[in-house]
Amino acid sequence: MKCGYVRISTQDQDTQVQVAALKSAGCKLVFEEQASGGRWDRPELQRLLEQLRLGDTVVVWKLDRLSRSLKDLLTILEKIEIAGATFLSLIESIDTSAPAGRMMMQIVGSFAEFERAMLRERTKNGLDAARKEGRVGGRRPKLTKKQQDEIVSLVTSGKKTGADAARLFQVHPSTVSRFLAKDK
Repeated sequence: MKCGYVRISTQDQDTQVQVAALKSAGCKLVFEEQASGGRWDRPELQRLLEQLRLGDTVVVWKLDRLSRSLKDLLTILEKIEIAGATFLSLIESIDTSAPAGRMMMQIVGSFAEFERAMLRERTKNGLDAARKEGRVGGRRPKLTKKQQDEIVSLVTSGKKTGADAARLFQVHPSTVSRFLAKDK
């Protein structure tokens, strides 16, 4: 039996193209999930691997849908092989039922891992450059510096408790605690 695996990374992506390709390749079961390819915590992938039987084939639309780490990819493929199943990637035309397909899979997997490492490096360099220019990532503060100072003043003077100040400024009490700790 052919079992398909579909993975998207974000909510704004769509699984329709992958599912259609797997169905036309003859997949009877298709396991779908939204998760990063760099994570091992993927319940649908685990379900697929647990139900594999001798002679089954795991089919993916593209190799990076299975994993973006060569180490993870090899671990997953080992589990597929232990179950007596084979692996097929439609876009890269990789079929591990033959030795040439297994070699090709490892080469393509290396490139997928390299691509991920390059993306991570470019992102890190971009963030470092932004920090040097004085830009900081993340969520903008809910309160201005003046409001933060006012909270610290109210609580340290004893006019308000931390919880009262949090309610007054509509923030979580831990936010008030953080301001107080920063002030010390």
